[in-house]
Amino acid sequence: MQFEDIGAKCTVVPGEYLLHNPTQQIVLCGAFKPQEGKIKALANGRLIEDNIENFRKIKLDRKERISRVKGGCGGCKK
Repeated sequence: MQFEDIGAKCTVVPGEYLLHNPTQQIVLCGAFKPQEGKIKALANGRLIEDNIENFRKIKLDRKERISRVKGGCGGCKK
């Protein structure tokens, strides 16, 4: 898992997972406001709003993404 800074050219989509640097938590993006320089995110059931500089994008390669996806229970396949 690699992390990259969110720059001026980067876009963050609501529903994307990000790393919040001050708390070292993976959070769910709720709103990306580049004009204000803020991101609203959901962390541990709480809504936080912080500067864009305090967040980093999570970058997974294809192989790692496939290994992290859980399969279904398989009960309906029988």
